[in-house]
Amino acid sequence: MFKKIMKGANRKASKTEANDSSMYGFDPPGRSGPGSNMIVNHASRGSLVPSSPGSMAATTQPPPMYSVEPLPLFRDVSVSERQSLFLRKLQICCFQFDFTDTLKNAREKEIKRQTLLELVDFIQSGAGKLSEVCQEEMVKMISVNIFRCLPPASHENTGQEPADLEEEEPYLEPSWPHLQLVYELLLRYIVPSDTDTKVAKRYIDHSFVLRLLELFETEDPREREYLKTILHRIYGKFMVHRPFIRKAMNNIFYRFIYETERHSGIGELLEILGSIINGFALPMKEEHKLFLIRALIPLHKPKPIAMYHQQLSYCIVQFVEKDYKLADTVIRGLLKFWPVTNCTKEVLFLGELEEVLEATQTVEFQRCMVPLFQQIARCLSSSNFQVAERALFLWNNEHVVGLIAQNRGVILPIIFASLEKNIESHWNQAVHGLSANIKRMFMEMDPELFEDCQQQYEEKQAKSKQVEEQRQSRWRRLDEAVEEREREDPMITS
Repeated sequence: MFKKIMKGANRKASKTEANDSSMYGFDPPGRSGPGSNMIVNHASRGSLVPSSPGSMAATTQPPPMYSVEPLPLFRDVSVSERQSLFLRKLQICCFQFDFTDTLKNAREKEIKRQTLLELVDFIQSGAGKLSEVCQEEMVKMISVNIFRCLPPASHENTGQEPADLEEEEPYLEPSWPHLQLVYELLLRYIVPSDTDTKVAKRYIDHSFVLRLLELFETEDPREREYLKTILHRIYGKFMVHRPFIRKAMNNIFYRFIYETERHSGIGELLEILGSIINGFALPMKEEHKLFLIRALIPLHKPKPIAMYHQQLSYCIVQFVEKDYKLADTVIRGLLKFWPVTNCTKEVLFLGELEEVLEATQTVEFQRCMVPLFQQIARCLSSSNFQVAERALFLWNNEHVVGLIAQNRGVILPIIFASLEKNIESHWNQAVHGLSANIKRMFMEMDPELFEDCQQQYEEKQAKSKQVEEQRQSRWRRLDEAVEEREREDPMITS
């Protein structure tokens, strides 16, 4: 194959470019061909603006490279030659290697790693303002390295049902020694305040952002951490991309909720959203409220919620703190997706509910308190002590106790039976003790109301006991009738 390439070196330029693309997976800097596996959308770009006086002097494009060889350091060449050297180093970094075999191409891998380190240091030092050609080629090189097919999840290879994500060992990307430096280079390019966003947005475009979001499915937590930081910086720096990023995130959440229920990066995406929600202006746009109702609240439905619940809870609480009128919507949304048989998930919901109630005002609380405390009553009488205990811990929150005290006439009759049953028969001593404390709290808060609830409970219990006795009596009479019939006609039993 190498001989074929060398034979074709003197052919016309288009054939050379096609060979470069198919053989090495990259185009020479400044060119593009049908074999390129990079996407850089230049639809918004006009002709290149001449380099400013402060930028590195423009040079012609260096010829394509067919092997990985070490190049001089930036400090060893003159300032006028650094741009050309920068482009040549980018070419070296476009070479792809097989990391499944650690011994294969060891020398070339090390040269590429050192070259990436030099590029990162060069960008970080701000030794010279990058020309537009250099910026374009750098984004191309980054695209070649990071945009790739992710390996399938372990269960996809076997056809088995996916195991618990918390129990699975995360897949670690074998090419991380190179990949980390490429992400670091992208971060150093985006972060500086002197980066011209008008120029950079030509290369960090919608297509680039969309493919960046697709990478959040990687199982490597190190890569997701870099992606989170980079996407957050892009959102902050490129205002033109903000609506597009929010919409693309929505689509990821919809697919996760209603189709796959499997995505490694939901937690990281929610972390970014938590910061975005914090910056929402008031009054809140209808678009943002719809996002809460259609995406964030339904995110409580999937089974692997434990993987991202902390970040989701933060986003939900941010909405309520921003606009207290959303508390009723949020609480009713939680009740809609409340788990029935998953006790671990139920404990998470109770923790989130407490945080939401802390930001809830009286009017919104009164709108939803009846269905809310009907659910809390069911939690109080749960045979799982963790669920019952977490529900009882709500009374340790002063703001929640204040809301309950103001509306005790409605709330106490709903939960009284659950408290009494816990005191009478719950198997866990901690639940028994906490229930007794809450009962005492209500007794001191409103003795008259407490007496009424106690009387109603006793009457209800007496009626239930009477109904049960009548039922048992009917069964006894039925048994007696059967026995009598058998004595009269022995053939019935035979």
